[in-house]
Amino acid sequence: MFGPRSKTLLLFGAIIALFVVVGGLLGQYVFGSPLAGLIIAISLSLAINLVTYFLCDRLILWSNHARIVREEELPRLARIVQGLAPRFGLVSPRIALVNSETPNAFATGRDDRHAVVAVTVGLLRLLDDRELTGVVAHELAHVKDRDILVMTFAATLAGAISYAAQMVIFSSLLGGRGRGQSASWLVVLLAAVGAPIAAMLIQLAVSRSRESRADAVGAQTTGDPGALADALQKLAPANARYPMTQGSPASSSLFIVNPYGGSWFASLFSTHPPIQDRIARLRAMGRSPVYTVPIRSPIASGAFPNRSGSR
Repeated sequence: MFGPRSKTLLLFGAIIALFVVVGGLLGQYVFGSPLAGLIIAISLSLAINLVTYFLCDRLILWSNHARIVREEELPRLARIVQGLAPRFGLVSPRIALVNSETPNAFATGRDDRHAVVAVTVGLLRLLDDRELTGVVAHELAHVKDRDILVMTFAATLAGAISYAAQMVIFSSLLGGRGRGQSASWLVVLLAAVGAPIAAMLIQLAVSRSRESRADAVGAQTTGDPGALADALQKLAPANARYPMTQGSPASSSLFIVNPYGGSWFASLFSTHPPIQDRIARLRAMGRSPVYTVPIRSPIASGAFPNRSGSR
């Protein structure tokens, strides 16, 4: 009754509801009318949704300094993607390269025909072919379930809620038109502090559930859960030691592991499940008798040879 897709729809609906509520408060304090705020909130929501739907891949690639590359530029990655895509029932997506030594990867696009699998230079150097196959399978699982579109919507709307909440508190401090109405300072405080945190928690719930699902779907499709587990074992400490300095932390939920590091407090709001939990689940899958012979994806050596050597 409440599977992954149903839970995601409920969480996504909660984000939109928060957006409308904060919009109503904004209208009361700025225009003296909650209805005006609701109209503004709904209009902005529709505009954000349309822009995000049609331009999400371009926006994400641009914000992370990624460029689309030809197959001959990255033959090793291209052949892994082309070998795995049919197993997921997908058209082979485009590939992109991020000029960063931080080893990481992400996928974007509204559907498989507009999908892009992007990897960093550091990822291609660090992982061997088997581990890279596990990472690509994880990203293709996101493409198959259209996770990237949902998570981009969630991140964009959550950011809009935070911005609208800030406008509520600034308007109340400056004496907005609704200051003599029934809304109290407690409501303003909840809007300014509670709404952004609630939006963030909802976004994190969407991202965490989909990361775990992508791990499982990718491992089941390749038949080699240990490949992704081994990759995560390398990626976690590498990203902690050498966090990404380019791009926007707002897009951290799109990467296979958090590329921006952070403090202990920031880890409470991490968009990813704990790495060790993910690895443990994959190791447990690998001990199942179902996974005895991993697949061999077509791979060719090319640019950015891995340091561990091809298998």
